[in-house]
Amino acid sequence: MNPVRKVVLAYSGGLDTSIILRWLQEVYRCEVVAFSADLGQGEELNEARNRALAMGVKPEHIFVEDLKEEFVRDFVFPMYRANALYEGVYHLGTSIARPLIAKKQIEIANRTGADAVAHGATGKGNDQVRFELGYYALRPDIRVIAPWREWDLTSREKLLAYADTHGIPVGRGKRGESPYSMDRNLLHISFEGKILEDPWREPEEEMFLLSVAPERAPDRVTYLELTFERGDPVAIDGERLSPAALLARLNALGGANGIGRLDLVENRYVGMKSRGVYETPGGTILGVAHRAMESLTLDREVAHLKDELAPRYAALIYNGYWFSPERRMLQAMVDASQEHVCGVVRLKLYKGSVQVVGRKSERSLFEPKIVTFEEDQGAFNQADAGGFIKLNALRMRIAALLQQKMS
Repeated sequence: MNPVRKVVLAYSGGLDTSIILRWLQEVYRCEVVAFSADLGQGEELNEARNRALAMGVKPEHIFVEDLKEEFVRDFVFPMYRANALYEGVYHLGTSIARPLIAKKQIEIANRTGADAVAHGATGKGNDQVRFELGYYALRPDIRVIAPWREWDLTSREKLLAYADTHGIPVGRGKRGESPYSMDRNLLHISFEGKILEDPWREPEEEMFLLSVAPERAPDRVTYLELTFERGDPVAIDGERLSPAALLARLNALGGANGIGRLDLVENRYVGMKSRGVYETPGGTILGVAHRAMESLTLDREVAHLKDELAPRYAALIYNGYWFSPERRMLQAMVDASQEHVCGVVRLKLYKGSVQVVGRKSERSLFEPKIVTFEEDQGAFNQADAGGFIKLNALRMRIAALLQQKMS
């Protein structure tokens, strides 16, 4: 293969990607462009910039970009319009971040004249698929370097030895026993590894960062009202907020009330099962509220069709097909369904639970005059139900009559 001239690395500034940066310089003898995405992970990314500089990356080849608003507006919210939950429960917090990172890497590669991109995902995980499907969808001729599939640094000990040999700083807690593998952004935080590799072991309480334990949450109820426009939340308790600010506020409210923890054994796209623990406080609230808003404003058959397609949509995101034509097609359908998903949902948060206690909308399809148990003033003729039932029972009646004749 032709030699690599310049590569854009998805760079966090942590131990693994710092080792990858040095490895790329040594093995490929190419120029490295370091790209760090701020997706709301709560880390000081200037430190990543300083580390990249210390490792010989040119200042003009270091990109630290604040992507929080784009992340929530263009990736998280469209996903929640679809009510997408992988295997019925996972809010896809890691999965939905990968296409945005891939998109920005390709943009930077085009801007800097790079002929390759690189990532730090392992050969056992889903992220390698998500990143690379994104790369190829956006730039079919790009060269992809996946160090974990190439190098011989196959253990934590070898990584630490490499870091020592090349003068790469090792953070506290990195030596000895492996820490949890963590991924964090504005939607969630995930934990894998360590004791979690035993699916019988309960997670350690001190592991959690975004939420209090439900049993330690306040003994008082928290009420909030979430306003929707075209399927997206736009305000909390009447205060309009940007997408990122709104999700951050929901995270704070949910975390304080012990909401959003999930312990899951999931099926990875690469074929194995893995156990992960997730914190998604704001997303959990948003998912419950959005479905409540849809219950009032969506036609029955539209709602049921969306429910049939939601698992497919979720699998596309989980497996890395955000930029695929089928995901775009589903998104167009989903977005068309959201035209009238507008109004306010009132929620009650208490010790890990999210309860819908009210909803209202000018686009409501709920008609009190028809559903009332009181006198309906002729809005609904109950006698019509007899014919409706008989028509729907017709095929079963015919089958039963045939059975009687044959017996």
